[in-house]
Amino acid sequence: MTNDEHEPTIDSEPVELTDTEAPAESEFAQDDAEESEALLDEPVPPHAHEETPPQDVGAEGTSRAGMPRLGLVAIIVAAIGLSLVLLQNLSGTIAPMFLALNLLIAAYPIFPGLRRIGIPKPIAAVVTMLAVFVVFVLGIGAIIWSVTQVVTVLTGYSQQFTDMYTAAAEWLAGFGLDEEALLNGLKSISPSNVIDVAGSILSGTSAATAIIAVVVVGIVFLSMDIPSVDARLGITHRLHPGLTDSISAVANGIRRYWVVTTIFGLIVALINGGVIVALGISLPIVWVVLTFITNYIPNIGFVIGLVPPALLALVEKGPTTALLVVILFSVVNFILQSLIQPKFTGDAVGITPTVSFISLLVWAWVFGALGALIALPATLTVKALLIDPDPRMRWLNAFISNDPETAEVRPDHA
Repeated sequence: MTNDEHEPTIDSEPVELTDTEAPAESEFAQDDAEESEALLDEPVPPHAHEETPPQDVGAEGTSRAGMPRLGLVAIIVAAIGLSLVLLQNLSGTIAPMFLALNLLIAAYPIFPGLRRIGIPKPIAAVVTMLAVFVVFVLGIGAIIWSVTQVVTVLTGYSQQFTDMYTAAAEWLAGFGLDEEALLNGLKSISPSNVIDVAGSILSGTSAATAIIAVVVVGIVFLSMDIPSVDARLGITHRLHPGLTDSISAVANGIRRYWVVTTIFGLIVALINGGVIVALGISLPIVWVVLTFITNYIPNIGFVIGLVPPALLALVEKGPTTALLVVILFSVVNFILQSLIQPKFTGDAVGITPTVSFISLLVWAWVFGALGALIALPATLTVKALLIDPDPRMRWLNAFISNDPETAEVRPDHA
């Protein structure tokens, strides 16, 4: 028998596999899937997703990484500087127009009040303009009268001031100071210097006249736009609601600032006038008006209104009375303007005293003497238009805002 005869035959037909006879590979695949799901369900270690710290590339790499930010800061600082220089060159127009705008913003509630009782728009606008003119003329007249009275009175005591200065120089010489150098200060009181001072006053009067003229013209032309303010703001609100909110915040802040400053300035002036009368110092009305006017100048306005009556008290009543004037004026100013007034102003003057003083220096440098008067409204305008609407810039409020807890809140949405 050959091997071929005993070799079994293999059926070549394909064998169909049932579900129970599935290949082992499918079982392994199912097991792998179950194992993967189990791994996904396992808790992830707390440090599993932490990125490895970047390697130290040295000082050169750090410098390269910091250059773009430093360059951006340099560009921003340069842009701010150029803007301030441009404003300084145009200060003869911009500052008086901004003051005129402030006065009309403060008086604007007169217009809708007249409209509610049926007064036509043109007449209501004219009445509002006349009210602004009356306040402006009274303010200018009060400034001229009070300054004239102060100069006249203090000039009459020039000999007493000279004697006191000489006595003070002799007293300081006892502490090793050069008496001759101190007495050289008296040389400034001479006819030639008086003529120079008079010339500077005249030139200053000419500049003041130009400023007054621009303010008057600005009030007239801005008053022509009062009847259409609501319609213009309505269109702006439909197209750019954020811009309208910023404009409203500026207007409300400026109006509240002027109203509250006027009320508290009047209260402080009357109390200081009572102090002057009680101490028996002459010209109490002059000092009341001067204190009221200088109240509008932040920070240093109090000092400007304090020095003349203190000097007059010194020559009339002696150093004790002068010291009482300084102490009582300071106490009244601190209680009313540092403790009570901020509670009423709210967001209108919601900036720190440091920022207020810096604003005074910056805007006085940009706009001159008028800049000291409009320093806080100008700062409030910049803050409301450039910082408050932009969430990326609002972090600056942490350093500007008087209340740090409200730094992240937009004032018009508070």
